[in-house]
Amino acid sequence: MIIRVLLVDDQPLIRAGFRMFLAAEPDIEIVGEAGNGREAVRLAGTCRADVVLMDIRMPELDGIEATREIAASDDLAGVRILVLTTFENDENVVRALRAGASGFLGKNVEPAELLRAIRVVAAGEALLSPAATRGLVGQFLSQAQPDPLPPPVGLDTLTDREREVLVLVAHGLTNDDIGERLFLSPLTVKTHANRAMAKLGARDRAQLVVIAYQCGLVRAGEPMP
Repeated sequence: MIIRVLLVDDQPLIRAGFRMFLAAEPDIEIVGEAGNGREAVRLAGTCRADVVLMDIRMPELDGIEATREIAASDDLAGVRILVLTTFENDENVVRALRAGASGFLGKNVEPAELLRAIRVVAAGEALLSPAATRGLVGQFLSQAQPDPLPPPVGLDTLTDREREVLVLVAHGLTNDDIGERLFLSPLTVKTHANRAMAKLGARDRAQLVVIAYQCGLVRAGEPMP
């Protein structure tokens, strides 16, 4: 499968660097470039991108608002957004996840890690870089929203197993990890996670992480069940 990638950064040199090594990959196609968030929103649809590599700080419309507009569009429901940032512990990263990003990486990421990240988010998985753990995300969410939000629509429709998988996803476990813990196959775990996403209106696993923290199912620093 060819992954169609849109590059979004206000610095042409950075876009050129990404384009140079990404274009060499047989399963990746660069379908467009944007220098600001407004262009990114427009091109995400016209270029039929699968993954958007999104900078945060840009003129006209920043990466967070561009992410929010893309995530809110029914026509762009299949577009995944991978945020690239200079500061991986920036609260803007959490704002981007809330807006609909599938994950983020630092701009100093190794090429092999960026390639893996693109493939991970294209497959619908969440991607948080090693330097930005789920605990960090939880900490920022707790600071920004000290009291849990009301349960999202659909939370009470989750089965016990779906809720259990949701909590473990929020703790950062992979399908394989969850499967070993619950004595399930990774495919069965993925099915439960997908059903939870559908019921909660989450775009991907990154959104499940945000929902779990925001509604108090998981708290920063809390041990894994």
